[in-house]
Amino acid sequence: MKVSVDQEGCISCGFCVNECPDVFDFNEDDKSYVMKQPDSSEEDSVRDCAEGCPVSVIAVEE
Repeated sequence: MKVSVDQEGCISCGFCVNECPDVFDFNEDDKSYVMKQPDSSEEDSVRDCAEGCPVSVIAVEE
């Protein structure tokens, strides 16, 4: 799995950072970014983040 965030569209709601803090964090512009690619134990949470993102800026490639 590879995950990415389109930071231009990010509204900084914090959903992904709260749901999966070992993968997502805020950068200096308060936009979400991927700190590290998820390991197998985090993949379901990352999928939930992508599905739950209110502006659909999280992309997951299987």
